[in-house]
Amino acid sequence: MNQVANFTKGFLKENPVFILLLGMCPTLGVTTSAINGLGMGLATTFVLVMSNLVISLVKNVIPDKVRIPTFIVIIASFVTIVDLFMAGFAPALHEQLGIFIPLIVVNCIVLGRAEAFASRNTVLSSINDGLGMGLGFAFALTLLGAVREILGNGSFFGYRFITGDGILVFILAPGAFITLGFLIAFINTLRKTT
Repeated sequence: MNQVANFTKGFLKENPVFILLLGMCPTLGVTTSAINGLGMGLATTFVLVMSNLVISLVKNVIPDKVRIPTFIVIIASFVTIVDLFMAGFAPALHEQLGIFIPLIVVNCIVLGRAEAFASRNTVLSSINDGLGMGLGFAFALTLLGAVREILGNGSFFGYRFITGDGILVFILAPGAFITLGFLIAFINTLRKTT
């Protein structure tokens, strides 16, 4: 039961974007389309799961004085793997996400989960926590990107369903703030009613 709770809390109860308001840089920067949001979310999920796994395994041999630098090196290793994998197998998405992929290293969601959860819990719990938080982050980015893409381009995952121009502001930076604000309000209202 506890494993299920660790896995599901990242969606509504402790969603990194809508509830905890973490990871705002990639949230606002890459969500011009649903595919960008999904790609960034899945890349972050991989890094979260793998870094939580490794940190949980080696937590007892890391001296306290070098704990945070060690976590950053572990996280950076997995970010490098994701970056090279995307460059080789999804070059168009890699180009769209640009600098935001290497910035996963300093994403407060990843480092926060390493410090607050993986360094204090079992391997299985840490994997579930990383998976839950990562998929919650991916859900939030995909939802934000989908709304912006639908309103701004009249398309969904690149498939155009409205002819003509969309509402340009939703593809621009102000559209990210507007959409995020409305989604946070909607999620908070949904949480209060349940």
